[in-house]
Amino acid sequence: MPVVFVAASKLPTPFANFTMHGFLDEENGREHVVLSLGEFVDGAPVLGRLHSECLTGDALFSQRCDCGSQLEAALQAIAREGRGVLLYLRQEGRGIGLLNKIRAYELQDGGADTVEANERLGFAADQRDYAMCLPMLQHLGVESLRLMTNNPRKVKALTDMGIVVTERVPLHTGHNPHNKLYLATKASKLDHMMGNEHQGEADRA
Repeated sequence: MPVVFVAASKLPTPFANFTMHGFLDEENGREHVVLSLGEFVDGAPVLGRLHSECLTGDALFSQRCDCGSQLEAALQAIAREGRGVLLYLRQEGRGIGLLNKIRAYELQDGGADTVEANERLGFAADQRDYAMCLPMLQHLGVESLRLMTNNPRKVKALTDMGIVVTERVPLHTGHNPHNKLYLATKASKLDHMMGNEHQGEADRA
C-alpha cells in the first residue's frame, strides 16, 4: 500500500505534548495521523491504539457510540505511561463514510441495529482495512504493541501483517443509556469483548 510520511509537528493536548505524524495514502487520497509520545528505540512493546475516525463521537460528543470516550481514554493512558502511539485512521462509520453513516443512523432510529443498518445499505457490517497501519508503524520503528482494543479483529489484522501484539488491553468506557444496544450488538455480532455488562445484554439481544 503506497502510504507515505508527509510531515511531523508538536501537538500539545490537555493530556500530554504529543508528536503528530502525517501520512498520505496515495492510492485513495486519505490522510491519516499518528500521535506518538516517548521513544521506541529500545524495542519494548509500545502501548497503542488503532482508532478509526468517528466525527460524531470524537468531535460532536455523540452518545450513540463509545468512540469519543475511547479516544480520550486511550490518550490519557498513553500520557500516564509516558510512551505510546495512537493511529487515527480516516475510515468513518466502519468504512462506509459520513453520509452513509447518517443514513445508517436513520435506519437505527427506525429500529435496526448497527449491523442491520449497514447491511440494508448494501455494506458489510465492518468494512475497515488496517493495511495502512504497517508502513505507519514501520516509520516510527514500532514492532510490537500492547494494543488498547475490545476488537479481536484488530489484533488479528496486526498479527497477520507481522506486528507482534503482546497484550490486548481492554478499553471499556463511554457506556450510557443511548448506546446500550449498540454496545450489545458489537458484542453479539462483531465479536467485541465488551465486558460482563454488555456481554449479558448481547446474550439477551
